Amino acid sequence: MAWSFKIGTIAGTALRVHITFALLLVWIWLMHYRIGGAPAAWEGVAFILAVFICVVLHEFGHIAAARYFGIRTPDITLLPIGGLARLERMPEKPGQEFVIAIAGPLVNVAIAALIFLALHGSTGMEAAADVEDPRLGFLARLAGVNVFLVLFNMIPAFPMDGGRVLRAALASRLSWSRATQVAASIGQGLAFVFGFIGLFYNPLLIFIGIFVYLAAAAEAQNAQIRDIAGSVLVGDVMITEFASLHHGANIADAIDMLLATTQREFPVVDASGHFEGLLTRDDMIRALKEKGAETPVVGAMRTDIPKIHYRKHLQESLRLMQEASVPAVAVVDGADRLIGLMTHETIGEMMMVRAATADRFRFGRPRHGQPHSTRL
Repeated sequence: MAWSFKIGTIAGTALRVHITFALLLVWIWLMHYRIGGAPAAWEGVAFILAVFICVVLHEFGHIAAARYFGIRTPDITLLPIGGLARLERMPEKPGQEFVIAIAGPLVNVAIAALIFLALHGSTGMEAAADVEDPRLGFLARLAGVNVFLVLFNMIPAFPMDGGRVLRAALASRLSWSRATQVAASIGQGLAFVFGFIGLFYNPLLIFIGIFVYLAAAAEAQNAQIRDIAGSVLVGDVMITEFASLHHGANIADAIDMLLATTQREFPVVDASGHFEGLLTRDDMIRALKEKGAETPVVGAMRTDIPKIHYRKHLQESLRLMQEASVPAVAVVDGADRLIGLMTHETIGEMMMVRAATADRFRFGRPRHGQPHSTRL
């Protein structure tokens, strides 16, 4: 996720923190400082660290369930409203998504129950619910946060766990794509509610509403892509008109090509047309700054770009892009020569064409009984 930075790796999963998480830390520090000065502020920092650990445990609840079904989790990103675990692929069955989604909140239920047992019932749920009051006990507030995490994450809206639980329930009766559309629409409706309430009570709800709305829209689009990816071949939607760099080119050659075209990714090929790597715009600018214009492109290109045969289904290309977290996939022919590229922009354009084609038929065209077919 953009605007996030890596702070470590746990059990093969990278732990990332979004920059907006710092805003939450500042807000908590100021709130505690206003009430009790510097000592209370530092206690607030310790409290946030404890919450941080609870959120990480929540995400590893998802990770443990996903790994049970053979799904790896490359990384998790911590945001002001919680964490996001990125799965290498979507669960194949609604029951699997339900288990993966519910595993996180169950971890928070367990943490809250253990804290209440440790307090021997000396703190009621009413006190634990007032988590913003630093005058309450540390553990009582931590229990309250975990209760809040359960309730908040079970809101039926993407990207919260409740949205995925809702989709899993709907997918048991509807198609995956339709279930996602319904769940996304509900989530977007709730996003408007958050934003409206935020206008009068808490501006943070406006930010949450915007985030939920965008996440729901992205989830709906991903479902549409997944719905058609199994019936579309890579060769039908790949980029075939592109500029490439030869093996012996340097960064100066790449910069010239960058300025002469609209491309952002340039494949590097040998004399026989075999794919060797991909040089992105960021790669060449970085190499230009650090090593100079005479640097060979083979020293700056990415070599982790997967290849796929043009007769494979688009679904396989999407899986490769997601698992490797790469900007493009090289499309090759039977002789392993580069003949095309598959990028995120290509997929987006395909979806726009699909939508335009659907609208044309929805409004009664083509007319006079004339047959019509489309490549996409």
